[in-house]
Amino acid sequence: MEHQTHKKNHMVSRLIRTIFIVVIGILISLAIIVWTRSLRQKSEIDHQREVLAEVLKREGELGLLEMAGVEVNDIFYGDQGVSVFLGNMDDFTYSAQEMRNIAIYEEVNHSVVHITTVSLSLNSFLEILPVQGTGSGIIISEDGYVLTNAHVVQDAAQLTISLHDESNHEARLIGIDQENDLAVLKIDLPNHMVLEPITFGTAKTLRVGQQVVAIGNPFGYDRTMTIGTVSGLGRPVRTDLNTVINGMIQTDAAINPGNSGGPLLNSNGEMIGINTSIYSTTGGSQGIGFAVPVDTAVSVIPDLIQYGKVMRGWLDITMVQLDPSIVTYADLPVSSGLLVSQVRPGGKAEKSGLRGGTQRVQYGSSIIYLGGDVIIAVDGDPVHEYADLYSALIDTRPGDTVEVIVMRNGQQTVLEIELVTRPEGMEWTV
Repeated sequence: MEHQTHKKNHMVSRLIRTIFIVVIGILISLAIIVWTRSLRQKSEIDHQREVLAEVLKREGELGLLEMAGVEVNDIFYGDQGVSVFLGNMDDFTYSAQEMRNIAIYEEVNHSVVHITTVSLSLNSFLEILPVQGTGSGIIISEDGYVLTNAHVVQDAAQLTISLHDESNHEARLIGIDQENDLAVLKIDLPNHMVLEPITFGTAKTLRVGQQVVAIGNPFGYDRTMTIGTVSGLGRPVRTDLNTVINGMIQTDAAINPGNSGGPLLNSNGEMIGINTSIYSTTGGSQGIGFAVPVDTAVSVIPDLIQYGKVMRGWLDITMVQLDPSIVTYADLPVSSGLLVSQVRPGGKAEKSGLRGGTQRVQYGSSIIYLGGDVIIAVDGDPVHEYADLYSALIDTRPGDTVEVIVMRNGQQTVLEIELVTRPEGMEWTV
């Protein structure tokens, strides 16, 4: 009897173990099935994402939605998110393009100022009379620094800046860069006042045909907005000071007198240029305007604020631009370039091997020295006149070393010369 009970218990135990093993097996199988299905679904989702990403890249958001069967008229990307225009466009107050333009203006116009200048001039009776001028400016810091064109504030005896709230503030000139036609002003603000600086972009990624927006004060009309496209890039533009600003942005956005110093913006409301000049036969906009790339401004603003000028590199020499009379008299083998009249004794150029002249001659009202080297290229850029040397050294700093090619005794010689700080009020002849 006892033996039978033990046998029965043993059978029950085996049955329980068998059932347990079967259940565990079923659970493991289910887990494997679920895991496998999950991997398959993840793989399918990843593949779908890749396909959708490719469609998005190729067709854009508009094309992606249309492929999904959604009829979209336009899409607007704003600070508050994305607006999708569905159905009849007559149901909407503004189009997507209009919303973009409105958003740019609302974001940026508080960063644009109206500059009024007063300069002094003599009339035919030798009377000193005030002359008023206007231009635009761009707020670049909360504490009152303003960027504008050098020609807007040139020779101004008084500077007044009008903000978007129509308040007027006296301003002072902090620094000026004639080569790039840029200047920085400073408004002395009340303690409680904080300005709205503009957002800096870059001109390095611009493409011809890209939409741009200009905001300024043409003919005294505050914060006027005009829209156009990038018409050309990398334009060299000669200024009234006979210097050449390289890399200018050409645009057909309407730029008129008074726009100078205002921002040129991309579709994100970022400043990509500073409106500087127009090409016109009438004095008004004819579809060809130019702006200094914002990257140029970014590179010089720190120096203008700290030193009042841009600390550029220069050659510590006295030079003379060749003309036919000098070429003929000195029997030179080149027709253009810069003659090295003198080198500063013990200076960087002299230590690098640059040679000045030894033959003293009268040149107009000045004395020059013939027989020295003739500079014909700097860092690979040909040098025919002073403006070429300015352009070749515009991005250099004191202490930089440049490659200078000179003509010496009918042969080209290559020199490595360390630059010094460019002096103010340079004289080309002695």
